[in-house]
Amino acid sequence: MTLRPETRARARALQLLYAWEIDGRSPVEELMPGIARITGSPSGILVEAVTLAAGVVERRAEIDEAFSRAASNWRIERLALVDRNILRLAVFELLSGSVPPKVVIDEALYLAHRFGGVQSASFVNGVLDTVARTLGRL
Repeated sequence: MTLRPETRARARALQLLYAWEIDGRSPVEELMPGIARITGSPSGILVEAVTLAAGVVERRAEIDEAFSRAASNWRIERLALVDRNILRLAVFELLSGSVPPKVVIDEALYLAHRFGGVQSASFVNGVLDTVARTLGRL
């Protein structure tokens, strides 16, 4: 199965965000060479991944606030690292309004199935549905 470049960029952005949290929050641009070396992704995909990840980092407080309200029984710091960053990436795209909300949610579910735990996809789906409705995007 060949993935669309946008899907591959989101997967690399997720990996950058994961590395960003593990590394102590270095600028994502500094983490890109390591991700490039590991994944062998074309430069266009990596540029888009850095753009997405940097946007998430820049708007992290706003993003975390948006999905914290939707996941009211979950403290953000207690979420699995992968799930937290899938949600951040998707909420960033929902807030930006540049991608249709159903596409954002479908892409997040793909990432959750691929990189998350057994229950990640259902959790991510529920939170993003609530966030999208709260933002008036669904």
